[in-house]
Amino acid sequence: MTEGIIHLANHSMLQALPAGWVGEILDEELVASPRLTPAQTRAAFMLGVELGEQLDRRRGGSGRWCFLRAPELRLGPDVLVPDVAGWRRDRVSSPLDPDVPFLTLAPDWVCEVLAPSTVALDRTRKLPLYARQGVSHVWLVDPAARTLETYQRVKRGWLLTGCYDSDALVRAEPFTSAPVELESLWLPESALGNVSAMLSAVP
Repeated sequence: MTEGIIHLANHSMLQALPAGWVGEILDEELVASPRLTPAQTRAAFMLGVELGEQLDRRRGGSGRWCFLRAPELRLGPDVLVPDVAGWRRDRVSSPLDPDVPFLTLAPDWVCEVLAPSTVALDRTRKLPLYARQGVSHVWLVDPAARTLETYQRVKRGWLLTGCYDSDALVRAEPFTSAPVELESLWLPESALGNVSAMLSAVP
């Protein structure tokens, strides 16, 4: 495959996936994953809120970062869809084109929200690709275990820099100046399996 060009057959299949599935192209292979569950959606959304309110100008923060929820990243031959991604503002030289549904600039930080159906994919296939594409930091959030793992890219891959659980107040790279209340990411225990309680827990 020519570098920077997505195989047309894979791209056509990507567009043809049924509703409820997220498609990615990893090392020339089309991979489909189910969309996030409510607990995962809550974790991804609230992490964006926690960071955005402190660091994203559009959320009233310092303006040093730009965050997007589930962006499509076309990085060389790969198509990746992290659950949350962030770019340092000084790397975004021009406003995003609202008519282009994907990005070609690798983020500085990504977060994947783990699920039993995607944990192997996130850990064994996507992490190496993020390293190869120059992403500097990866966070892995597990709503079931109520944990957060933080990683920093080094020469040989990823270095685990922190593990946090439950209601920890997290100050982790690359956001040491923006504490994250981990407890805000989790659905209340009483909301699990209860649609009404689940919706009332969403801010």
